[in-house]
Amino acid sequence: MTNWPNFNQAIANLANDAKAWPFVEARSLAKRLEAQSYHAKKEIIFETGYGPSGLPHIGTFGEVVRTSMIRYAFEVLTGRKTRLICFSDDMDGLRKVPDNVPNQDELSKFLEMPLTSVPDPFNTHNSFGEHNNARLRVFLDNFGFDYEFLSSTELYQTGRFDSALLDVLLNYEKIINIILPTLGPERKATYSPFLPICPHTGKVLQVPLTGYDKEAGIISYINPFTSDEVTTQVTGGNCKLQWKADWAMRWHALGVDYEISGKDLIDSVTLSSKIVAALGSIPPAGFSYELFLDQNGEKISKSKGNGLSVEEWLKYGSPESLSLFMYSQPKRAKRLFFDIIPKTVDEYFTHIGKIGESDKASELENPTWHIHRGNPQKSTLPVSFNLLLNLAGVCAAEDNDVIWSYVRQYAPGVTSKTHPHLDTLIGYAVTFYQDRVRPFKSYRLATHTEKVHLKDLKDALSEMLEDSTSEEIQNRVYAIGREANYENLRDWFSCLYQILLGQTEGPRIGSFFKLYGLKASINLIEDAINDRMEQADL
Repeated sequence: MTNWPNFNQAIANLANDAKAWPFVEARSLAKRLEAQSYHAKKEIIFETGYGPSGLPHIGTFGEVVRTSMIRYAFEVLTGRKTRLICFSDDMDGLRKVPDNVPNQDELSKFLEMPLTSVPDPFNTHNSFGEHNNARLRVFLDNFGFDYEFLSSTELYQTGRFDSALLDVLLNYEKIINIILPTLGPERKATYSPFLPICPHTGKVLQVPLTGYDKEAGIISYINPFTSDEVTTQVTGGNCKLQWKADWAMRWHALGVDYEISGKDLIDSVTLSSKIVAALGSIPPAGFSYELFLDQNGEKISKSKGNGLSVEEWLKYGSPESLSLFMYSQPKRAKRLFFDIIPKTVDEYFTHIGKIGESDKASELENPTWHIHRGNPQKSTLPVSFNLLLNLAGVCAAEDNDVIWSYVRQYAPGVTSKTHPHLDTLIGYAVTFYQDRVRPFKSYRLATHTEKVHLKDLKDALSEMLEDSTSEEIQNRVYAIGREANYENLRDWFSCLYQILLGQTEGPRIGSFFKLYGLKASINLIEDAINDRMEQADL
């Protein structure tokens, strides 16, 4: 729980007009709560949900970081106490064995068992659910999120959900009438919001009820393993709920005020909201975010393996850049693939470099204000990440020292001690080059005509002083392209990228030549003229 005793009314006033989407959401929530008198003194509950049938993934991070941004914006706007619940639905039955875990044959024996009753295939915890919960908490803690972790199994078994479960039974017919119109004929015949836990196998049973007693808090069903009719309490962990009813019951029991979810769950949100209203509570506010696409514009799928994990992003880019990716346009579908990382890293430093250059109202619109919870520290880079990446490619860099030798010449006085974040970025650039660029690098041989133009460029650079600026070098490159009568100068630069860098796109070439050094750049062009680029890269 967070309390803000130093609530700043001046910042809150600015937040009332801020256009950044976390403030838009926060204002909408504040206005909604004003109409609900019973919210006047309660802390405001934000929630995110996690299904621990697999390891935490980039979607998990996206939900928590976006919710945290809205939560902080709400606190700044209102000064009210809030709490973020990260809820694990670990009492859900194991539907299939994940592809990325060991001991799969052994795990297959426990299908339909609650995740907290399935043995841990990694042999580190008491159950598979506990293992994945632990991974989730480490995952969230490493990013510094402020949250309260809640386990579905614990809340069902310790009785914290008992009162809400009895409310579900009390409103059984209302809930059935909400759900049944959405089901097919076969499913309608067997549907019940209650899923008993089999006393013999421990499995989560999807069986129709043969009867129920609201006053006694019991349900009856035919056990498929023994063919006997069984009567059980709905409380005490003897049952769990079907997930749409479970989601609604959770909102009802925990008093959740805000939860976001993916666009694929819009219909589920609608149904769960109707159910929670039937239970006598107000559905939480929230919004539906768009899902990620791969580089081909196709929906990311775990089974296809066309996604990008948090671990993969953090191998090549900073945590702050990942937060920026999640911040940007959450209601618009975005492509999530490796090549987006360098671009996002540079965008982060563009935003953080503007901190302190404008008034407070403008700072509230800066994404880094939200990434750093209202306390971004201005930081600049003497060299962009994109330039570092291209330099690593040309140098065939194997370690940071190779890149630093060029950076020190380009920006005297800049060291790994004065700019530790730059050293980190250089490390990312080297790794990105080795893993993602070098295996796919392909130089195009220059044509006879292009070699003439390259020689003109080499001669022009040879006439320039070593301390020429990036802009002066860029202008000289432009001049050679115009003299070569390129109808579109983009074709000239594309030629340079393909022949000199072995790629279809590249950096501002004047800035690259400046960083690489004029002498080294002239030698690079000479290698291209003499068809030695493949050998030079090796």
